[in-house]
Amino acid sequence: MTIDIIDLTDPDYDDLSSVQLAMVRVAQGKKNEILAEAEEEKAQLKNTLIANNFARSSVYDFAEDRIDEEAAAAVEVVKDDLLYQLAYEALGSEGNEMGPYRYPENPNYNLTASQRFLVVRNYYMNVTDDPDARLQAFAMDTLAQSYLGEFYATLYSLLASYCD
Repeated sequence: MTIDIIDLTDPDYDDLSSVQLAMVRVAQGKKNEILAEAEEEKAQLKNTLIANNFARSSVYDFAEDRIDEEAAAAVEVVKDDLLYQLAYEALGSEGNEMGPYRYPENPNYNLTASQRFLVVRNYYMNVTDDPDARLQAFAMDTLAQSYLGEFYATLYSLLASYCD
């Protein structure tokens, strides 16, 4: 996937956390979907005009401009939302009075459930290379059960799938 929703240099991308990278990928997917839907709408309009003998009409040019403007506005909303989320995450990732946010020492409860899932998954993937030990450690983690909520079973299944 080519990331072009926001302009960042390679060092800037290296500074993003896994949660922030996930946010960028989701926003890029939304942008790609918006542009694909706009292209599909233009193609359907053109086929309809051709079928009704209006192929050389200026109606298509006006409609194409309208579709492009609507798509650009929708992409801009996604981009602004992404920039807001990145800025908010950057503030939230700094920490609180207990120190910097790190799972499990000082978990960040400002994250969404899916972002928490990514944080805990990354933590356990980096703890050890042994999948059985990783699964056993996760199973004994009582904080993860309350921190992840409904995603606990999903992460357990994922970690179990790595075992023999």
